[in-house]
Amino acid sequence: MTTETKAFLAIDDVEVVYSRAILALRGVTLAVGRGEFVALLGANGAGKTTTLRAVSNLLGVAGGAITRGAIRYDGVATAALPPVQLVRRGLAQVLEGRHCFLQLTIEENLVTGALACGLGRAAIRQNVERVYHYFPRLAQIRRLRAGYASGGEQQMAAIGRALMARPRFLLLDEPSMGLAPLLVEEIFAIIHRLNRDEGLSVLVAEQNAVTALRHVHAAYIIENGTVALGGTASELARRDDVKEFYFGMTQNGGRYLDWTSPRRSWLSAAGMP
Repeated sequence: MTTETKAFLAIDDVEVVYSRAILALRGVTLAVGRGEFVALLGANGAGKTTTLRAVSNLLGVAGGAITRGAIRYDGVATAALPPVQLVRRGLAQVLEGRHCFLQLTIEENLVTGALACGLGRAAIRQNVERVYHYFPRLAQIRRLRAGYASGGEQQMAAIGRALMARPRFLLLDEPSMGLAPLLVEEIFAIIHRLNRDEGLSVLVAEQNAVTALRHVHAAYIIENGTVALGGTASELARRDDVKEFYFGMTQNGGRYLDWTSPRRSWLSAAGMP
């Protein structure tokens, strides 16, 4: 895993509080190197979304604030940089929930992703065709209003819109949420290609540990607002405790309840079929 001193993105001992009362992150420290594909794994409410919001400076819209620690992107402290400046510096986020402009067509949704960068028409057209190269399904439905697209197509459009800004670093929040397994695998495979072929650095917050660890270089596991474990994907996939608690598998091949249950309630259910 990348050391913090060499990191493209470095989160150092970050604490986040919502509404001046609710402690959401406690001393979160992690690093993503240039060209790395890293997952932030954890259950619902563990702090994954808050971590991404802290990186992209979107905490304020949810009443949150960083009260301790620091975040550096490409060697620059992000605390004083508004979200639009981070986008112009090459950092883009795909929010949880497949946010699309439902009355706009798929292609119009893509074009909106380039507006903050001040690109000309030729550059916008080139970027649209690049998105269609990675997401050919979007090319087939380019004139369809996004509100009539499937959940998977909307997720692809949301990712494609972020790619229109030509980011160097992409934050993805729960891309698998509500999607069929085959679609989840397809989306992760496309992100893997972008990382491999274009050197796009990626930090993905994800509950689906099984799929994520097949594609990423490394991962951090977050529980109750703090990083509990980190390592390369292969290291984590081999660990019996990770298999047991995060894949829902016992050492003899049996299965526990889904680890994505709220908070740590799945631990108390470990002996159930």
